[in-house]
Amino acid sequence: MSEGMDKRALSDLHVLVEHVGPLRAGEHVFREGDPFEVIAAVRAGTVKTYVVDPDGREHVLGFHLPGEVIGLNAIDGEHYPCNAVALDTVMLCRFSFPKISVLAAKLPGLQKHLFRLLSRDIGRAVMLAGDWTADQRMAAFLIGISRRLAARGFSPLRFQLTMARTDIANYLRLAPETVSRVLKRFQEDGLLQVDRREVELVGMVRLEALAGAVLRA
Repeated sequence: MSEGMDKRALSDLHVLVEHVGPLRAGEHVFREGDPFEVIAAVRAGTVKTYVVDPDGREHVLGFHLPGEVIGLNAIDGEHYPCNAVALDTVMLCRFSFPKISVLAAKLPGLQKHLFRLLSRDIGRAVMLAGDWTADQRMAAFLIGISRRLAARGFSPLRFQLTMARTDIANYLRLAPETVSRVLKRFQEDGLLQVDRREVELVGMVRLEALAGAVLRA
C-alpha cells in the first residue's frame, strides 16, 4: 500500500492506523448490522466472513489472509452486510474509513489501491459462481490461496488451511464429504500432500491446469 508514496503521505497514513488484537479464534471483528466505521487489514491469522440466512444456515463468503482487507463490502451502506470472525489468533490494523477517504482524495496512489482492493474482492465473490466440478473448485481454491500467499512473501507451495473442512465445503458450495474425497484423490494422484491442516502442493502444473477455467472466469 505504501508503494509510490512520499514520506509526508506515509506519515499521514500511519496516523490513521489503529493496531488491534490479538483476537482469539471465535471472536468477531464485526457483526452483520454493526455501524460501518472502519476497514481493517489482517496483520496475522485468518478471518472468515459469512452471513446467516433466515433459516439459520451459515453461508461462508470468504477467507482473509495476512495483508488482506476486510470491510470493503460495507462501503455502499452504513452497516456491515456480513459477519467477520477470527479463525485463529488474529492481529489487525484498523483504519477509519471517513478519514482514509479524505486522505485518498489527496493521494491518487492510495485511491487507486483502494479501487484495486474493491475489484479483487468482487472478483473473488463471483469466481465460484459458475457450473464447475468439485475438482475444479477445489483446485481453484488451493491455487488462489497459493497465489495470495506468494504475493505477500509466504511460501506458495506449503501452507496451513486454518479453516475447517466444513467451512471450505460451505464456501465452495460442496458437501463436506466431497471436499474430503477430493483432497484424498488429489493426494493419491500426486497433486498434493496433506498432514492434518498443512498442505503441500506437489503437482502445481496439473493443479493450475485444473483450476484454469475457474480462475479465468
